Amino acid sequence: MARQIHILLQTTIPSVEDDWNISRFSLLKEYLESIKDERGEQLFIVTGRDRLSDAAGDDPILSSLDQSDFNQLWLFALDVGDGLTAKDIAGINAFRKRGGGILSTRDHQDMGCSMCGIVDIGDLHYFNTKNPDPDNSRWTRDDPHTTYISWPNYHSGANGDYQKIIPTEPNHPLLQNPDSPTGLIEFFPSHPHEGGIGVKPDSTASVIAFGESIVTGRKFNLVVAMEHYIDTEGNRLGRAIAHSSFHHFVDYNWDIDKGCPSFVDEPPGTGMNTEPQALTDIKTYVHNAALWLAA
Repeated sequence: MARQIHILLQTTIPSVEDDWNISRFSLLKEYLESIKDERGEQLFIVTGRDRLSDAAGDDPILSSLDQSDFNQLWLFALDVGDGLTAKDIAGINAFRKRGGGILSTRDHQDMGCSMCGIVDIGDLHYFNTKNPDPDNSRWTRDDPHTTYISWPNYHSGANGDYQKIIPTEPNHPLLQNPDSPTGLIEFFPSHPHEGGIGVKPDSTASVIAFGESIVTGRKFNLVVAMEHYIDTEGNRLGRAIAHSSFHHFVDYNWDIDKGCPSFVDEPPGTGMNTEPQALTDIKTYVHNAALWLAA
């Protein structure tokens, strides 16, 4: 049997029922677990967990992630600054330096800003009060409806609907879909206030897909991918992916009938339930991402 790939799906918040806890990513977990290798064996062993704190306030898994059997970390940063301790960040950095792949995602304004200390990944994500977008013309709210949420936020559509993504050229392997009419992934779940991501000029990362605001027509960076590279200490760092919103992966945005926390008050859509290709596309992307991070 081929080597199984161990994936950790991890939030940066405690297990609170009325929040975006890890149980709300059940469809993602189930899909990853359903993928088989060429022999028909389960390819991905998936663990999902929320953040826990030991006596020192550190997460016992994240703070020692480099010593674990995990090959990938899919980090859903849902905090507003207190989701990762210095020791957690050190464990994540050491994990990537030993070749671990990381998919990181957050949402609007300062959600997920505890990631700022993670090597490279902290630079890929733009927040309101930390590491803001270097283009200050983007320091403005795009979503005019949910006025208590500040920038960065981009309105790609209602929760439960889908957005048409804009691939960059040359097309990245993460976006390949041989079953699509175009040969590419066309749709992602949409969200009324996606966050900001970007790339520094000297980075090995690249923007591989854009979204477009249905309110202002403004393009925004949807996905950033970063290749392996050798750091100054001789470590070959694992690949990394940054997403503008965790809503690309959560149950509610794959199937609106799965429900959401009570504080979500935007009217939902039904596009993901009525357009079969939209769900197929995001699942194909997930499959691509898990394989690409493992390479």
